[in-house]
Amino acid sequence: MSEQNVHNVIIIGSGPAGLTAALYTARANLKPIVFEGMQPGGQLTITTEVENYPGFEHGIMGPELMDVMRKQAQRFGADCRFKFIDKVDFSSRPFKLFSEDQEHLAKAVIIATGASAKLLGLPSEAEYMGFGVSACATCDGFFFKNQRIIVIGGGDTAMEEANYLTKFGKEVMIVHRRDEFRASKIMLERAQKNPKIKLLTDTVLEEVVGVNEDGKKRVTHAKLKNLKSGKVYDQEVEGIFLGIGHKPNTDIFKGQIDLEDNGYIKTSKINTKTNIEGVFACGDAQDHVYRQAVTAAGSGCMAAIDVERYLEEHHG
Repeated sequence: MSEQNVHNVIIIGSGPAGLTAALYTARANLKPIVFEGMQPGGQLTITTEVENYPGFEHGIMGPELMDVMRKQAQRFGADCRFKFIDKVDFSSRPFKLFSEDQEHLAKAVIIATGASAKLLGLPSEAEYMGFGVSACATCDGFFFKNQRIIVIGGGDTAMEEANYLTKFGKEVMIVHRRDEFRASKIMLERAQKNPKIKLLTDTVLEEVVGVNEDGKKRVTHAKLKNLKSGKVYDQEVEGIFLGIGHKPNTDIFKGQIDLEDNGYIKTSKINTKTNIEGVFACGDAQDHVYRQAVTAAGSGCMAAIDVERYLEEHHG
């Protein structure tokens, strides 16, 4: 089945970047189509309270924030569809995007597919995600003042998250499955010299344990296993942070646009342009440094303005 009309712009993804791009392009009367993807609302939909997004003095729940952003974009005419794009063809114009058996045509494309935190895959990890388990220290560290925290990982991400979390937690334990670390020398030394950080090597997280009191879930301890001795023991802890990195959701763009070695989309240093004229990228799909809702929203705004200027120049 083919959709014959050519859209001005199709936005792939519906996190803060995608929905901000939708808001701006809709207000510019470009009638954007937003394909919300496998996780409508992006990573914030698995976050509980968001306290660092400007404009919400007392914080806001992640899913609620995304719902407000979606409705704001829809108010100006954005067409949000609960479908995902599984294939693209940027080799000819108009660009072709495919959702299951349907072809969609666009003069311009904004990629806002985000990134996904790498997880361990434990059922208990998923159960307590947002209730003591997190993959973003700068997002959630504030909630763990004077509490005990575990950081999983052995690379720079884990060291950076652990050091940051010492601003809040009374004790931070880095749990790493090997006795050597992948982290750079300077990052490892910084963690080793921090009096609040304890390194637990040859150790893995077996299970996240918690309670559900009056409908409120919280983590109480972690079940850890020492790989050398085989001993399994309970470690009292209130927060568990996954510091094993993120993977950008960019697999469908391989061979279509230029990607970094780590899979993030290459964009111009001064705007959101990719190497394909008319294709733009914003948010965590191209940002592996900041990875914040507010920076994603800002880059979504940039992408929308870049698209508006591109269409004025090339399509009148």
